[in-house]
Amino acid sequence: MFFKIHLVLLLLIKVAHSNINGGFTFNGNLMLGGTAEVRRDGLFKLTNGNPGTIGHAFYSQPFSFKNSSNGNALSFSTAFVFSLVPQFIKLGGPGMAFVIAPSNEIPGALPYQYLGLFNKSNYGNPSNHIVAIEFDTKQNMEFNDINDNHVGIDINSLASIKSIPAAYFSNESGEFKSLYLKSGDLTRAWVDYDGVEKQLNVTISPINIDKPSRPLLSLKIDISPFILDQMYVGFSSSTCRLKQYTYILGWSFQLNGKAEELDISHLPSIPRIKQSKKKKKVLEIGLSAIGVVSVSTTIFIIIFLGKRKAKFADIVEDWEVQYGPHRYQYEDLFLATKGFKDAEFLGSGGFGEVYRGVLPVSNTQVAVKRISHKSRQGMKEFVAEIATIGRVRHPNLVRLLGYCRRKGELLLVYDFMANGSLDKFLFNDPKAMLDWNQRLKIIKDVASGLAYLHEEWVEVIIHRDIKASNVLLDDELNAKLGDFGLARCIARGNDPQTTHVAGTLGYIAPELARNGKATKNTDVFAFGAFCLEVVCGRRPVEQRALPEEVVLVDWVAECYCKQEILQTIDLKLKNDLKEPEMELVLKLGLFCSHPVAAIRPSMSQVLQYLKGDASLPENLDALVLNQEYRAGLNDCDKSHNPASQSKDSKLSVTITEMFITSGR
Repeated sequence: MFFKIHLVLLLLIKVAHSNINGGFTFNGNLMLGGTAEVRRDGLFKLTNGNPGTIGHAFYSQPFSFKNSSNGNALSFSTAFVFSLVPQFIKLGGPGMAFVIAPSNEIPGALPYQYLGLFNKSNYGNPSNHIVAIEFDTKQNMEFNDINDNHVGIDINSLASIKSIPAAYFSNESGEFKSLYLKSGDLTRAWVDYDGVEKQLNVTISPINIDKPSRPLLSLKIDISPFILDQMYVGFSSSTCRLKQYTYILGWSFQLNGKAEELDISHLPSIPRIKQSKKKKKVLEIGLSAIGVVSVSTTIFIIIFLGKRKAKFADIVEDWEVQYGPHRYQYEDLFLATKGFKDAEFLGSGGFGEVYRGVLPVSNTQVAVKRISHKSRQGMKEFVAEIATIGRVRHPNLVRLLGYCRRKGELLLVYDFMANGSLDKFLFNDPKAMLDWNQRLKIIKDVASGLAYLHEEWVEVIIHRDIKASNVLLDDELNAKLGDFGLARCIARGNDPQTTHVAGTLGYIAPELARNGKATKNTDVFAFGAFCLEVVCGRRPVEQRALPEEVVLVDWVAECYCKQEILQTIDLKLKNDLKEPEMELVLKLGLFCSHPVAAIRPSMSQVLQYLKGDASLPENLDALVLNQEYRAGLNDCDKSHNPASQSKDSKLSVTITEMFITSGR
């Protein structure tokens, strides 16, 4: 049960504000729930150490978080000092979170990994309207945590949309210095949101260090869609089967301004968990036993481990601090793939070789892509995949589990897809034949994944390399779009910048070849070519075909003009004809591959057509068969000729360069 307290406490500093639309400095005016309590000395304790419990503390009044004239979220700033004291430092605990929530009560929330914020049924539900900054000291693979010591930005779930190992940037040297959250040491934290720039920054530091000028975690995001007008601010923490004590020693908050800095000289002290005499004795005996090991054995072990460490040494660079899911040890991946033996080789593609592997601890089957360091392009592809697919989750997108770097090697770890890539079924293995229902399901799956990238994620992701070889099939033939090496992220509402012409012959939209701008429309063009590829069972450009059939889009359009469009269907499907559905997909492929970008449908519209929730435009014949289309196809033919591409088309940046130069 929640109860309200109004106490005059011996706290950190005097009350700065109590205006519910302005800000405050922690003054005891709180709504406490679960195990949360405020001690007489001003120490604010979220959890009391009891296993499986929850502690909540919210400021007692809600804030008007949105501009009444335009509905945009207002700027805010908060500063606080906290300490996480687990029963066993190495094991840690769930951690804690700063929370913006629509209520100061969160009924039904679970402890353990849910941090007292969600439960199994509402996890990930947009109706939660919860924005949280997590300070996590336990790695939960369920939420794709990067490690057991990280800070993350959470929207309606605990699968962070961006997270980073706990650390801070030194104001003196700029050096990236790690912080160990579960050490029990006092940690300062600042969360700042700029409502104009739509920028969310999270900064932490040790208690004796002033606020670093460079934030640890920075994300371009408009939180307006995720919050309501009236929201509460506070903290949430929980415990697992082991004890964890969570303390807040000071807190200030300000809406539309900068939160007042806390006077750390007035912070209350926190109690420490005392080791029992029995534990101390065990420790002394253990140390004595270690001391009797012979010098020769010690030297041998040091030499052996030194050589082994050199063999499996990883490389860590600054850019890795900014992005990324879980980082694997090279030794684990080496063992998983049996030393990258030929017997585990799955194929080549996307600037790397792919191997099957089984992770030694979890016994999980994975696919490991091994990329060479030799070319700058390979490095760009590596960072691009981590910066995009590493942060998105969708059933029709290949899940990136983690990554690793070692000397001349870059490694990406994915979910293992038992049936490999789609092009094997279409072109390379005559024994592996897909019937029509399977092909239609695959097309719908890819459309769903692409619609998510274009219209549903927090930023627009342009894939730029949609083709059959980049569509992978799991053991149930569910399709997942993969290989994000050429992908680009674009903030919503921003225009894409001119970039290198990237993609694969036959899938490149005419305007992309002319101006180098990858957009959602250029992805739609490639998806249209992909649809025709799946239905017709042939590649978009087939040099060995008859002259009039070399370019698939051109040939299907010609057949459509002659009212012979069904003649283009893969001969393998001759005994499995479902003409209305096949004709729909062929026409949709032509519609998506229209040379005029503005005419192409969005991916959400494509999904409606495929599901039967909407009909193709009544004037589709006129759109596809008019003279403008014919002229556009000729332009498209020219764009397929590499010699016709102007050097001027290679003007700007890939996603890697965009992320690095923006400091994200």
